[in-house]
Amino acid sequence: MEIIDPHMHMVSRSADDYERARRAGIECCIEPAFWSGTDKQYAGSFFDYFEQIIDFETDRAERAGGMDHYVTIGLEPKEANYREMAEEVLERVPEYLDRANVVGLGEIGFDQGTDDEEWAFRTQLRMAEERELPVIIHTPHTDKPEGTERIVDIIEDEGVTQERIVIDHNTEDTIETSLTTDCWVGFTLYPGKIEDEAAIDLLEEYGTEKMLFNSAADWDPSDPLAVPKARDKMLDRGWSREEVKKVVFDNPYAFFDQSPNFEYEP
Repeated sequence: MEIIDPHMHMVSRSADDYERARRAGIECCIEPAFWSGTDKQYAGSFFDYFEQIIDFETDRAERAGGMDHYVTIGLEPKEANYREMAEEVLERVPEYLDRANVVGLGEIGFDQGTDDEEWAFRTQLRMAEERELPVIIHTPHTDKPEGTERIVDIIEDEGVTQERIVIDHNTEDTIETSLTTDCWVGFTLYPGKIEDEAAIDLLEEYGTEKMLFNSAADWDPSDPLAVPKARDKMLDRGWSREEVKKVVFDNPYAFFDQSPNFEYEP
């Protein structure tokens, strides 16, 4: 069963990880721009990073694993708090959104819930809406239920197209808030976000419509094979192949197929 992983931070992984992921069934991955371990000091650092994931990582994914690799570009919430630098970054984000293998905007959302984070969040929601691009939204690590409610309020206040948004990093404390929208609902199988068994339990309770699994294969203890492992656990628990495929392939495919630059063909 082929897999699309819509949240792999492969800039932080080895070439062997690409090869193992491809053997486990991951044919396509989307790498969102994220906080890469330390706060950047200069706007130029963002532009170097964007270039690296757009060009080098896309080439490395093909070379190391025969995998289709796409990216989303955005200013993530943690570094939106450096307002002067953030303004310089957001001035140039639109030119990166026009690049050939950029399929959306993200990840954006909240970290500490500051006014500067809200400004960056609203600004980028509007950018994506103007360009009709998919958006990946990061729900915060602390005060997650309240942060998710605030994210939903802002999405509704901005009047943006909810069908082009995935609210990610859901848990049992946020799922009902996310489901009040027409957004897609993501579960990040990663220590500190949600374990795969707990995510599968939520699917049993709430169904698979607009639900998708992803990994957060970043610098910390994490697993680029988290989605294939969850696939196997769902099958072991008696889920049909059709329902499993919906969560690990059909839904992420349908979500990113809304982007004009998403050209992966199963």
